[in-house]
Amino acid sequence: MPNLKQNLFELDVYGFTILEEVLSPDDVSAMKEALIQLCNLHGEDRGDCIHISNLLVRDPIFFKVIDHPKVLPLLEACMGHVRRLPLIIGSLNARIVRPGDPGQRIHGDILDDLMKMDGKNPVMMNTVWMLDDFIPEIGATRIVPGSHKSGMSLPPEEFELKHIVAATALAGSVLIFNGQCWHGGGANIGQIHRHAIFGHYRIGPMMRFQYDPHQNFPAEWLELLTDKQKQLMRMQDGVGKPHGADEYE
Repeated sequence: MPNLKQNLFELDVYGFTILEEVLSPDDVSAMKEALIQLCNLHGEDRGDCIHISNLLVRDPIFFKVIDHPKVLPLLEACMGHVRRLPLIIGSLNARIVRPGDPGQRIHGDILDDLMKMDGKNPVMMNTVWMLDDFIPEIGATRIVPGSHKSGMSLPPEEFELKHIVAATALAGSVLIFNGQCWHGGGANIGQIHRHAIFGHYRIGPMMRFQYDPHQNFPAEWLELLTDKQKQLMRMQDGVGKPHGADEYE
């Protein structure tokens, strides 16, 4: 089965898929170094990781991931953009999981009243760009296959999750998953930090940003964006005007 069909099949059945080694070793190294520098300036300690928000206004090195030709077509196919509005990138953030950081609670990212019971055409999808080899010991993202069809944003408290999968792959790989899929970062019981970038895409009822890329976006960077990137960031008409975003509430 051709890779695109295989990946779409996995997204339909499991709710997630992994694209192997999408980024080159040089890209991985450069982005990881950028995160380390940004961590000192903008990192927020959230207890289970260091979080860096809105990478799109931090460093243009991250622009290439938002419309990557191996990733965006899968998102567009799954989210049904042809029949509705174009997608937006709701946010591009980073999580650095340190040795000793605990795992996240298993959760979904879409509210119950926005769920699609068949799991198709979700209003939100996620991408996880691995800047280290993802292995369970350093907190590889955990995911529950098929949970995107549960119709629930969280597993019931009395429900025992017996079938959780760790998304393991080499640095440069990308985990793509349906926002309805139950997931959570793993605990880091290893000796090194785990670096990853999280791209969050929205459509339809969730068509507003999580973090507004227009907020503090350097005007001189606009010419660095492709037309597609401008569309995803709603910058076809320039920058500077605030757009609807979760961060403003």
